[in-house]
Amino acid sequence: MTEWYEKSFGEDYLLVYKHRDVQGAYEEVHKMINWLKLEPKARVLDLCCGMGRHSLALADAGFRVTGIDLSDVLLHEARQMDTEDRVEWVHADMRDLPLKGGFDAVVNLFTSFGYFREDGEQLKVLRVIRHMLKPGGSYIIDFMNTAYVTRHLVPHSKRDAEGQHIEEFRKIENGFVQKEIHITDADSSDKPRIYQERVKLYTREQLSDLLQEAGLVVDQVHGGYDEEKYDEQDSPRMIFVGHRPAE
Repeated sequence: MTEWYEKSFGEDYLLVYKHRDVQGAYEEVHKMINWLKLEPKARVLDLCCGMGRHSLALADAGFRVTGIDLSDVLLHEARQMDTEDRVEWVHADMRDLPLKGGFDAVVNLFTSFGYFREDGEQLKVLRVIRHMLKPGGSYIIDFMNTAYVTRHLVPHSKRDAEGQHIEEFRKIENGFVQKEIHITDADSSDKPRIYQERVKLYTREQLSDLLQEAGLVVDQVHGGYDEEKYDEQDSPRMIFVGHRPAE
């Protein structure tokens, strides 16, 4: 059985999320550099790099970057944008990476976590992050804030883009936030192309416990890239910053 994340990150994903801007990625990376206290030319792993916005921004900031993703389509887009071959792009599942590790930092951004049904699969990802980090290395996991998402969920929205009609249905069910995306040609009566997205909801305490179980230390939790402090009710994001303990 094909999992939702094996199907949903294709050509239509680029259309649905076209609004994500490159400038925003550069601003977020600037904040990340301060949080991670990165030295010049540090090695950084962008785990679930997507189309590579943050990987390229990190490379432009002078770091040696590796971008990992499961989607061939998004990696192709990333390589197209990387005209100077500054980033090493790798196709792999986030639970099992063909890399030796030794990174100064690992970043996992824009809710690229919680894709799996079982906590044990999420734990595999966190253990991979620990394994990829050199002792003392730092990480960022940028996750949605469950309480905020629950209160601000928009059940239904629709819009048009590039001649396509995009309709999105959202709900929270059985501890997951779920989205169903319908895409149709605006001039056609064809059946819609349908995609699913499903992410497991975690509280700060639950994710902190998983990180501890994986052998990672939490140093700070931010509520957004423009928020130093995390507020459980009002912060839109839940950005964990921490490190792998020195051996």
